[in-house]
Amino acid sequence: MAVKSDIEIAQSVAPRYIGDIAESLGLTRQDIELYGDYKAKIRLSALKRLEDKPDGKLVLVTAITPTPAGEGKTTTTIGLGDALRRLGKKTVIALREPSLGPVFGIKGGAAGGGWAQVIPMEDINLHFTGDIHAIGAANNLLAAMVDNHIFHGNQLGIDTRRITWRRCVDMNDRQLRRIADGLGGRTYGVPREDGFDITVATEIMAVLCLSKDIADLKNNLSKIVVGYTRDQKPVTCGQLKAEGALAVLLKDAINPNLVQTLEHTPALVHGGPFANIAHGCNSIVATKMALKLGEYAITEAGFGGDLGAEKFFDIKCRKAGLKPDAVVIVATVRALKSHGGVEKTRLSEENLEALEKGLPNLIKHIENITQKFGLPAVVAINRFPQDTDAELEIVRRRCAETGANVALSEVWAKGGEGGIELAKEVIRIAAQPNDFRLVYHDRMPLKEKIMTIAREIYGADGVDFLPAALKELDRLTALGYGSLPVCIAKTQYSFSDDPQLVGRPTGFKITVREVRLSAGAGFVVAITGDIMTMPGLPKVPAAEKIDIDENGRITGLF
Repeated sequence: MAVKSDIEIAQSVAPRYIGDIAESLGLTRQDIELYGDYKAKIRLSALKRLEDKPDGKLVLVTAITPTPAGEGKTTTTIGLGDALRRLGKKTVIALREPSLGPVFGIKGGAAGGGWAQVIPMEDINLHFTGDIHAIGAANNLLAAMVDNHIFHGNQLGIDTRRITWRRCVDMNDRQLRRIADGLGGRTYGVPREDGFDITVATEIMAVLCLSKDIADLKNNLSKIVVGYTRDQKPVTCGQLKAEGALAVLLKDAINPNLVQTLEHTPALVHGGPFANIAHGCNSIVATKMALKLGEYAITEAGFGGDLGAEKFFDIKCRKAGLKPDAVVIVATVRALKSHGGVEKTRLSEENLEALEKGLPNLIKHIENITQKFGLPAVVAINRFPQDTDAELEIVRRRCAETGANVALSEVWAKGGEGGIELAKEVIRIAAQPNDFRLVYHDRMPLKEKIMTIAREIYGADGVDFLPAALKELDRLTALGYGSLPVCIAKTQYSFSDDPQLVGRPTGFKITVREVRLSAGAGFVVAITGDIMTMPGLPKVPAAEKIDIDENGRITGLF
């Protein structure tokens, strides 16, 4: 019997009317805005109405350093939510929205997998409720207003060589990384160098995800720095009088999206910043709403714990005053053997030696969560049929030595039923008191914050700052931005900034080549290695396999 694809499984389940899902959470018809029968937005007024209600338990799902073998973090997050609900716990899942770039690029769909998915998966993976398009429109309106201001006399004295605001599109398009625009004569604008970022890496995305309401959104938008004058003074969105118009474009996008899993567990899918080039977490309002609506709020942070989890703690929790109760670290035996040097074609073979070599990657992530951030953790082994008892026993033993229990997860194949063991361990550790702390404090200089993350979280010996990056750090500090947290843009494939250094590398340094200010979002971005804020499509993009038939049925979407 042929194994069904993710999209075939998703299409085989009839979703419940979304109004009924909302009602199960205690939401009223006035709290939601329907987007058809199976999607809705929850109005921010509902969060205000619930502000006196006690919060549920906050559980973060992260993972080991990604490999081509895959880890299944989103799948585990969804399956854990379904399993907790099977155990009688009122649970709400809070996820990010997929970007069209990876959907048509390397990954295909990004709404979970197997029998642990959020639906309607086609809508979620494509245009969904239009949030990312609204973010792109707001970003590009601001870009247009910057160039329009310059065209009509440049009253603010913007230096066209120091414009930092870039245009965006939600697609992997390397051709747009660096461009020249305004060509063709005066009526076409002012010629200058420009560039595009992918929409999910933009500051507007970060601002939306880190704003608590419309007033906060407008205030944060007004702080965005779009460039500098000839005497190096920052020029803001507020000086261009653009924040009101941008907020109008984002007025619906700031409301969290409500959908459901295959087992009808409520899920809030909202905000989509990448974790390798942005802060990698869903929105504050969605997470807070999940905490008010459920006994357990299960959320995830992108890529490995060195990226998404670190930014979840040091940026999102710092900004929102969140205090997590437990962390799930997702791993697979296959991925650990990949970190141990095994080729992808031989990962199904038992290889205890390679597994031992790859395990230090998992151990470092456990140490980061439990020792650096002071939180209890459970390792979720996303089990494959080829995993042997001897391999699983090695993982259990090595994790136990670090103080983290292992729970097998089979949610891809069994849905919530396959996550019961994991759910029980999450309930146990989330009930324990913890010593949650951030890895650096606000008063620490920007340069030292970057070095602290590199040393404590990545295990680096130090950081090499290119002269331009050092100069920018000094300038931003002089301008009063030194107290902001830092968001490090780094490859997801290694603790280092070299994707070839897998496992738990030692004896390396991180190179910071560029620094960007995200004053509206409230952080400083340090760009390391060869990381790009506009990805490119692979040699064989997923788009080649995606199709639709005459009845409107989509195929090939993972």
